[in-house]
Amino acid sequence: MGDLFIVVGGNALAYRLTVELTHQYAVRTAAIVPSQETAYTIQISKELGPENTIADAYVSEEALREAGIDQAQAIAFVDGDDRTNIHAAMRAAALRPGIRVVIRMFNQRLGVHIAQLVDNCTVLSASATAAPAFVNAALQRPHSVRAGGRALRIAIGQDIDMRQTPFLIADAIDRDRQSDIEVLPTAAARSRTREWMLLQERSPRHAALQFLDASDTIVQGNVYKAPLAARLLWRASDTLKFFTSAKLRTILMASVATLAVSFLGIWSLARPFGWALYESLLDVAGSAVPDTYGQPSSVGGNVQRLFQVAITLSGIVLMPVVTAVFVESTATRRSVRTRQPSTGLRGHVVVVGLGNAGTRVTALFRELGVPVVGIERDAEARGIAAARGLDVPAVVGDRPIDDALRRAQIARARAVVAVTGDDVTNLEAALEARAINPEVRVVVRLFDDDFASHVYKEFGNTASRSVSYLAAPAFAAAMMGREVLGTLSVYRKVLLIAEVAVEEGSELAGQEQRDLDKPGLTRVLAVRRAGSTAFDWSGADRGRLLQAGDQLIVAATRAGFGGLAGRIGEGNTEADPVSGE
Repeated sequence: MGDLFIVVGGNALAYRLTVELTHQYAVRTAAIVPSQETAYTIQISKELGPENTIADAYVSEEALREAGIDQAQAIAFVDGDDRTNIHAAMRAAALRPGIRVVIRMFNQRLGVHIAQLVDNCTVLSASATAAPAFVNAALQRPHSVRAGGRALRIAIGQDIDMRQTPFLIADAIDRDRQSDIEVLPTAAARSRTREWMLLQERSPRHAALQFLDASDTIVQGNVYKAPLAARLLWRASDTLKFFTSAKLRTILMASVATLAVSFLGIWSLARPFGWALYESLLDVAGSAVPDTYGQPSSVGGNVQRLFQVAITLSGIVLMPVVTAVFVESTATRRSVRTRQPSTGLRGHVVVVGLGNAGTRVTALFRELGVPVVGIERDAEARGIAAARGLDVPAVVGDRPIDDALRRAQIARARAVVAVTGDDVTNLEAALEARAINPEVRVVVRLFDDDFASHVYKEFGNTASRSVSYLAAPAFAAAMMGREVLGTLSVYRKVLLIAEVAVEEGSELAGQEQRDLDKPGLTRVLAVRRAGSTAFDWSGADRGRLLQAGDQLIVAATRAGFGGLAGRIGEGNTEADPVSGE
């Protein structure tokens, strides 16, 4: 097998993946990018050099051979289109039998079949990998990764719970100076006693990794429950919105209001309720018999005549409107349209952008029982059909973002998550949401790290995440044939949690456990000895020599995992065929 790694794609993930391979794993890398030049293809070319960057619109056999498929150890297809990735992957597998193939796919069920169809294939989803980080940031709860029967999560400063088993993970925590945050600091390699003393200070400058039982969950706040009368009124309003457009609602409500006032006027003229209702209904239908000029009034005089004229005129407008509502709802099949946000929504989350990431984020909120509303300009976007299937209300159409946010009831929302593919659009949505609701929690998807740092400095109650930054380590590890259990975020810093097997003949065998603790790079969290069934999380015997058959739970930075991967040796457990879908 060769020593070359090939990345196919021209998007943000392709760029992040090339950086991951070249900087963290220090392997020879080539890329096949689309013919149309973009900001990401330019960055990829600068990273790898023009001689290692091949432009080809269809990922043809010629392009694969020019990229060096005959010498490649692994190839990753990270384009945003499932079908394109599948076709290119099958073409590459045919040219280079046995090559490790990594495919980015959104469709879970199809991914399972493709992983079985293509030899030595791993299927991953960037959106599914990153979505939990966005959801947990919006709910202001720590994201957790399951490993060795425990749930691992990050706690910062005053949130550190001394009743759990904490490990110091980061120092110099300052949201306004995130470049200074030190992940896996020098203190982490010291004794547990010293580590415990550091944590007892409970300083906001420290972050700890805490271990809970895998069954533990984080309880969410109670969902707002309105009184019954209010809920019935909101339900009626929502039903009216579902079956009518804004113009029809205006005419309908004006006609009904006129009818109601006129009916009350007739009833007040000493008429029994039933008789007043009878006369009003006949007037609506145009069946009333007018008085004869010059004859005594058979009704309630001029006042009732005025009310009857108002009812009749309103009826002339009302009946065609009712007919129009019926025809419109039938002809346009409004029963399959996306549900509109309810007037009574409280404490919900607004997701701006229903692309791949937005669809995953929305589905996760739905699974957690958190009310959610989507906003999407493109009526053909992937998330629109998903919203219908999940019965999630959505504001669809090309309208000003402030209008869309108001329709999504942002004024009473708990959080807004802006996850479109454009940084500026996401920032605009966040600023408009904050202008309408200053207390709303803001989570924005931002690719540019400097841009994200400025956002953190200027705005409180705000979090920033990057889909490509969160997903790239998992794709790089899969290309190496390694398994990353998950990623944990300390603001924009990423910590990888991995399970590593000590193989016969690998560099790890015969080393002391403490030798793997490299400040700023790696930290052994737990060891399951060969022949044992449970992991030891105590860290009591860090001088023990590692043996073939041992299993390790390791926390590592991106660079640390890249260096560790080179010492593991071939044959380690590979990633699951399908992740996160």
